[in-house]
Amino acid sequence: MTEEFSHEEESLKKVSGLYKDWFLDYASYVILDRAIPSVFDGFKPVQRRIMHSMRELEDGRYNKVANIVGNTMKYHPHGDASITDAMVGIGQRELLIDTQGNWGNIYTGDSAAAARYIEARLTAFALEVVFNPKTTVWAKSYDGRNNEPVDLPVKFPLLLAQGVEGIGVGLSTKILPHNFNELITASVSYLKGKKFELFPDFLTAGFLDVSEYNDGHRGGKVRARAKISQVDKHTLIISELPFSKNTGDLIDSIIKANEKGKIKIKKIEDNTSDKVEILIYLHNEVSPDKTIDALYAFTDCQVTISPNACVIVGDKPMFLTVSEILRMNTDHTVSLLQKELEIELHELQENWHFSSLERIFIENRIYHDIEEVNSWDEVLKTIAVGLKPHTTHLLRAVTEEDILRLTEIRIKRISRFDLDKFKENIAALEGRIEQTKHHLENLVTYAINYYLNIQKKYGKGRERKTELRIFDTIDATKVAVANEKFYANFEEGFIGTSLKKDQFLFDCSDIDDIITFRKDGNMKVVKVEAKTFIGKDILHVAIWKKNDKRTVYNMIYREGREGPFYMKRFSVTGVTRNTDYPLASDAKGSEMLYFSANPNGEAEVVTVLLKPNPRIRKNKMEIDFSEIGIKGRDSKGNLVTKFAVKKVDMKEEGVSTLAPRKIWFDETVRRLNADARGTLLGNFKGDDKILTINSQGEAKLLTFDLSNRFDDQFVVLEKWRPAQPITCIYYDGEKDMYFIKRFLLENTTNVQTFMPSEHPKSFIERIIVSDGATAEIIFAKDKGKDREPEMVIIDEFISVKGIKAIGNQFTKFKVKTINVTVPEPIEEPEIISEPEENISTEDDGGTIGSLFGSVDPKNE
Repeated sequence: MTEEFSHEEESLKKVSGLYKDWFLDYASYVILDRAIPSVFDGFKPVQRRIMHSMRELEDGRYNKVANIVGNTMKYHPHGDASITDAMVGIGQRELLIDTQGNWGNIYTGDSAAAARYIEARLTAFALEVVFNPKTTVWAKSYDGRNNEPVDLPVKFPLLLAQGVEGIGVGLSTKILPHNFNELITASVSYLKGKKFELFPDFLTAGFLDVSEYNDGHRGGKVRARAKISQVDKHTLIISELPFSKNTGDLIDSIIKANEKGKIKIKKIEDNTSDKVEILIYLHNEVSPDKTIDALYAFTDCQVTISPNACVIVGDKPMFLTVSEILRMNTDHTVSLLQKELEIELHELQENWHFSSLERIFIENRIYHDIEEVNSWDEVLKTIAVGLKPHTTHLLRAVTEEDILRLTEIRIKRISRFDLDKFKENIAALEGRIEQTKHHLENLVTYAINYYLNIQKKYGKGRERKTELRIFDTIDATKVAVANEKFYANFEEGFIGTSLKKDQFLFDCSDIDDIITFRKDGNMKVVKVEAKTFIGKDILHVAIWKKNDKRTVYNMIYREGREGPFYMKRFSVTGVTRNTDYPLASDAKGSEMLYFSANPNGEAEVVTVLLKPNPRIRKNKMEIDFSEIGIKGRDSKGNLVTKFAVKKVDMKEEGVSTLAPRKIWFDETVRRLNADARGTLLGNFKGDDKILTINSQGEAKLLTFDLSNRFDDQFVVLEKWRPAQPITCIYYDGEKDMYFIKRFLLENTTNVQTFMPSEHPKSFIERIIVSDGATAEIIFAKDKGKDREPEMVIIDEFISVKGIKAIGNQFTKFKVKTINVTVPEPIEEPEIISEPEENISTEDDGGTIGSLFGSVDPKNE
């Protein structure tokens, strides 16, 4: 038994040992030799071997990629397909490899042609920055036949410029690419001891929100968006892509979202070639602004990317931030520059040393002393003796190797010896030696100049492509297309999308939430489902919006079976789904006698008829809901009567009792909001509009819907005042003079153009949307004479005319500048803010809210 136990223990130990060793060996190999890049040169092993192989073959001409791949296989112990794919990836980044032929398309995702059909060579940038055999540390290749670099001596933060993605055993890396010029600027700032910030930049451009980038560290994230703009009210265009997506990915995701009913489009066209152009055609009834938001919410037009900067430092993987990587790269570059300078100094000093020896050897005719010497040893000894009196000023002692080199000087060179040229050469060497020493003494300044020179030579055309901005949060429920038919059986108490034999209520989205009210005074919010039991005697069903303070519910109810009658007004801004909320009373037998849902806070007048009772003189009373304050849903409300009520009838529809909404414009996200972010535009009522005017002379009126987008640049964006004339001072390029016009806009959503001249040199000088403005005209010199400035009161200078009018000539003289003074705007009177509801905002974690829709069976 003892022997058997020992044998079993020994076997288990061996298996575990093998497993442990083999797995760790494999994991280390994948991490160090395949998947994770080095922090110093920014290359994975396959990329480093490709670059080294290209340098071996470099002769200034293009090489077939198949030949480069074949040469790389001397160093890379894997198949040619992996080498080709890695090389195409480097080539598509347009930094290190100068490509020729079809290398694929980063916009469409089309793959490159076969390796035998495409060609490549190193760029001038790669030749200058990536290679230097003198500072390279070498190691044997996998078969021991060749030497390959451990790390290429890259003097640039290449890892951050190109970005990288890889998956190892238990580790992965994802470093996003950054802008070429911004990396150099950051390196220079670091060397100067200044702070710097780095954010990703992509070849596919698009928009990027880096508010949670966290310096590229684990746990951070960025959001990338396609650039979507409106061609006209029925057409959208995608002209830039989010990082990691191509046009095929985008179109597939859009088609899937359309099939699922999340968005509603007519058709989509892909016209992408060297530029991205995806056209999306909309149905007549579809809002372009809402569709843009829906594309960001439901398709790959917006993606979230989580960076994970894992790199190899020495022989170990480390998780770093982008700033740490840049600092390490910059320090490494300074170290490489120092090595290069030290090597250069040594070479210059050796050159100066031998040139000095050569001059001594020839000028003092030491070569004559060896003419009669018989043995080689005596020749060397004679030269050494002849040199000795003249070598006290040399940098080091004369070696036998130096003497051997002197014996190799040709007679032709000795016969043509020119002392003056030797002196010039030595003086030039001494100058270069001093310069190199100066660079070594001022290494940081030298490194800064090196970076700036790189930027000057290669930075042109590498400006930032991805626009940084803070994204607005898109509520998916507000932009989802109504893709479901919703029905209800009011008597039996069922609602849902499958009850097609029952009463149709409205169209909704499958991510909407439905609010229901029952006759017993209970309210419940549920998700859109095929069939849901709510409870018998449903009074009202509608789509519900979370945090909606403008929808106000009016109700009259009885407390218990025989209790008094109360009335109240309330909003529902936050609830827990699938929970019954008693709005009337917990008392058994409570009942709603009257209920109305008012999307804009309307307050109607109702007539309450009381049952005959000898104790009361008057059995009819009127109630005006506008006299009741809007409170929380849990409030008891105001007493109507203690006597029995026969029925409640509506007498008169009411108007909104809510105050006008204060609307702000947030320049950061370029959206309207009611949360006091940005510039206050004013107090808005139902028909009020936003006025926008651009520099091309196009005016547009938009509603103050918070989903509207304002991605274009406007010279005017404010609340529209219909009676306020708009003044335009413009230069007519054809007539070579300034004009002024004043006009009113029509109340239409169509674009209204007011720039009369289409001449290419015409331009708008100033748009004024205010009374009482003045303009000071500063004239240019006319035949060397100065003209006194002229002050113009604009309201008196020209009357209001039609929008198509040319206007009046502003001045017949040449204008230098026009200085416009506009009086301070008159602030709108302060309004009383909408009442806040003291209400629970607890949620079960789901998304709540969407478009408003409702049906009240008693009003059918």
